[in-house]
Amino acid sequence: MSFCSRCGHPTTSKIPLGDHQVREVCTSCNTIHYVNPKVICGALVIWENKVLLCRRAIEPRYGLWTLPAGYMELLETMAEGAARETREEAEANIDIEQLYCMYDIPRIGQIYVLFKAQLVDGKFGAGEETIECRLFGEQDIPWNDLAFPSVKRTLEHYFADCQNNIFPIHHEALGTRLDHTG
Repeated sequence: MSFCSRCGHPTTSKIPLGDHQVREVCTSCNTIHYVNPKVICGALVIWENKVLLCRRAIEPRYGLWTLPAGYMELLETMAEGAARETREEAEANIDIEQLYCMYDIPRIGQIYVLFKAQLVDGKFGAGEETIECRLFGEQDIPWNDLAFPSVKRTLEHYFADCQNNIFPIHHEALGTRLDHTG
């Protein structure tokens, strides 16, 4: 950021008093411009022991399968964001049961929050960002064509948890390496 979003004057990179990180600070009004992680919220949608996956019609990862999820908007809760994203991407209404998986992804500055939810009335379709939506049993999951590690981990947790019919909250860090080797 070269210019202040508040007053339009130039910014400079420095560590503000009492901080420990370099930030962009306005040279005129002294506004500190923070860059913080973004929250992605979504749902693991279940219908008759199958999970709903969406094939992406947008980049990144065009054509690969994902859970309905996207950036949280201002003035909504994470659960509201998950329900909204499911309506937008899968044309589906859901009943959220619980917070299910949280992933810290520091390498890209994101936090994924996924809720376990039931599909209402078994109805779904493909929204503008989706090529197609389908329900999959565990044996039919396109494991090699999943868009993101968070999707794979959530599905692994779900099918393992189904064995005991106990669904705890899962929290872990993904993609913590700064390089892409190993």
